[in-house]
Formats: sequence, C-alpha cells, structure tokens
Amino acid sequence: MTFDATREGALARDERDPLAEFAERFHTADGLYLDGNSLGPLSTDAERTLDRVIEEWREYGIHGWTDGEPPWFRYGEYLGDRLAPLLGVDGDEVVAANSTTVNIHTLVGTFLDTLDGRPTVLIDELNFPTDGYAVRAQLRQRGFDPDDRLVVVESDDGRTIGEGDVVATLEESDVDLLLLPSVLYRSGQLLDIERIAAAANEYETLCGFDLAHSIGVVPHDLSNIDFAVWCSYKYLNAGPGAIAGCYVNERHFGTQPALAGWWGHEKDTQFEMRSTYTPAGTAGAWQIGTVPMLSAAPLEGALDVTTEAGIDAIREKSLALTEYLIALVDERLGEAFAVGTPREQSRRGGHVAIEHPAAERIVAALAAHGAVVDFRPPNVVRVCPAPLYTSYGDVWEFVATLSDIAESGAHEGFDPDGTVT
Repeated sequence: MTFDATREGALARDERDPLAEFAERFHTADGLYLDGNSLGPLSTDAERTLDRVIEEWREYGIHGWTDGEPPWFRYGEYLGDRLAPLLGVDGDEVVAANSTTVNIHTLVGTFLDTLDGRPTVLIDELNFPTDGYAVRAQLRQRGFDPDDRLVVVESDDGRTIGEGDVVATLEESDVDLLLLPSVLYRSGQLLDIERIAAAANEYETLCGFDLAHSIGVVPHDLSNIDFAVWCSYKYLNAGPGAIAGCYVNERHFGTQPALAGWWGHEKDTQFEMRSTYTPAGTAGAWQIGTVPMLSAAPLEGALDVTTEAGIDAIREKSLALTEYLIALVDERLGEAFAVGTPREQSRRGGHVAIEHPAAERIVAALAAHGAVVDFRPPNVVRVCPAPLYTSYGDVWEFVATLSDIAESGAHEGFDPDGTVT
C-alpha cells in the first residue's frame, strides 16, 4: 500500500487506536509535547495517589507508616511488586528506591566487592554520562585506576553499539562485570539484552543494565541478568525527581550491599535499632534511606495507567508511532535531515533521533512554535511520541511544523538558547 502522509491519514490511524482514550488522563501543556523520554507529564492517576498520601499524612501523621493504604513502611516493596511484571521477574527481586545514580553506585559497588583481584568492568562509549561517572568512582574508591580497569566498547557509527562487539569483547577480554544501557539515550537504539546476557553468562561476567529509556515502553525479561536500574520519570510518568528502582536477581539475595542503610535492613527487626546491619532477604536490601513518600506516591497511580493499558499494547503503539514518524521524515523532510535511530523494530526503543547540522537552533524554533522536544549534541533533535498520550495527529502536526521551519529557514533566526536574534 502507498504510504498516506496526509493529515486525514493520521486522523484515520487515531480512529483505530485502542489506546487513544488514555490521553485524556494526562495534563500536557498547550502545543505538542514530545519530550516524554526526558520527563513524562502528570496524569490524573498520579495526582490521585499523591493527593491520597498527602491526606494520609494530614490524617495519620506518623501513623501513616502503619495505617497508610498501603502502609508507608513497606511502600518501596509494594511498588516493586507493581513494577515486576514490566520486567518479567518476581516481585521480591524489585524495589522502588533511591535515585538512578545512587542505585548504580550501590549495585556496581556491591558486585565489585564480590570479586577477587583486580576487576575489569565493561561499559560503552555512548551511554548516559552518569553511568560512567558512577562506575569510575566505584573503581577509584576500591583503589583501582579506572583507565586500567575499564573496557569501553566503541561505536562504529557514533550512533549505535554493536552487540557483536560486546560479545567479542567478552570473549577476548577477562571482563568481570558489565553495565550497559537497554536503550541508547541519543539514538534510541534498543540493545539485544538477551544476546548480551547469554554471552555474559557463558563467560561468567556479572551483567547489569540501565533501563532508564526503556522501562514503561518496552517489555522486559530480566531473569537472565544480575541487576538493573532505572528512573521512573520518563515513560513511567511518575514526576520530576521521582523515586527510582532496581532489580537484583534472587541468586544474589543475602549479598552485603555496598551502601548499607537502615531502610534496607530486614523489616521484622528494623526498629530494634541493632548496631549490626542485617540486609533484607530481597531486593529491598538495596534501599538506603527512608522511602521518600511524596516522590514515590505518584508512581503508584502512574503504574495504574500502565497496567491498565498493558505493556505489550504500549510497545505495539510505540513501534507504530515511531515507524510513522520515521516514514513522515522520509516523505516530507529534505536530505538535510537523517534518521539516526535503527529502523528495524527489534532495535528501536521509544524515541527517534532526527539529525540535522542546525539541530540546536531547530529545537529552539520548534519550542517557539509550541512543539516540545529536546536537543542532544552534536546534531540530534530527539522526538518521543509516547504512546499513552501522543496521537498520530500529534506526530503529523510535529513533522508539518518541522517542515515549515526548515523550508522557511525560521530556525536561522534563533540562538541555541532559544532567543530570537
């Protein structure tokens, strides 16, 4: 069939969209909000559970720890149970806790402490910087020079990481631990976690992933990896600075966390205030400080939306939206624009990298026209048609706006900071 690039074609797709009604539950600013891979918008559901916890605080005070519904004392574990189906693992292996970077520190540190000798850690050159910062810091804290103990898998094209290169590195180097992203934050490439995990298991390498750009939009089965971390403010829509999460395979239960804190103590004796730390016998052991209820409560409601929609249906629509966006870019934009995201569905996460030499100015011009996306150096307009609140009509309007800007040269009148010159 001939691709229908008309606005009417987009609206016809919306008529057939089984998830269309979910958009009514989200508060998005006027215009086109296509930046949910940086910060998802507020939903009425997230607002409801936040309001409930505020009311519990008002009504119960300190007794909210026991009388909240659910009790605040076990809230991180409760949210872990809710998150587990998105990850294909058991609830005991998941906990909502800390921040993403803190979870990288504690989990990488934990597993480094289980290794003898001089450990070698594998990362990639395209991952989000905080992952590398944390890994290097954990090596330094144990007296190792990161330049000596890190193996960095390089990119052949500046956009993607080859899973074959990761496997070859595991085969050729004596790697003890790896930490990779599930989806590369610039290009949107989805890595083949199962292939990498199988190779890691073959070469007895501890295997961890940062799921920040996939949880809530890509279904996972983490049962063959050792650990994972993520944030909840992107596709999970839990709000700015919302509580993060981590997964620890049950075979590691009982391992001493590198960053021990009282909230990770076994629950039954936590308030006996013993001087000896006894870690919980679940992923809850990797909690550090008291659960931040006002940063955790919106995740509960946000998960209601995700659960109701279904992660498989979310993935199906996400793939359809990104494929539609790529097709419109090909159809309507000139040769100055390129798609930097893999076109194969199995290699694509939830966002699309549109490349242009003047990307930073284009993003500023788009903002002035009511289209919210973001810029990633050196040349990426990063666009996220999040499936719970983005329509095909939205995608069509965005590409039409981008086309108008490019044809008129309107972006040339903007400084990169968004001011008009």
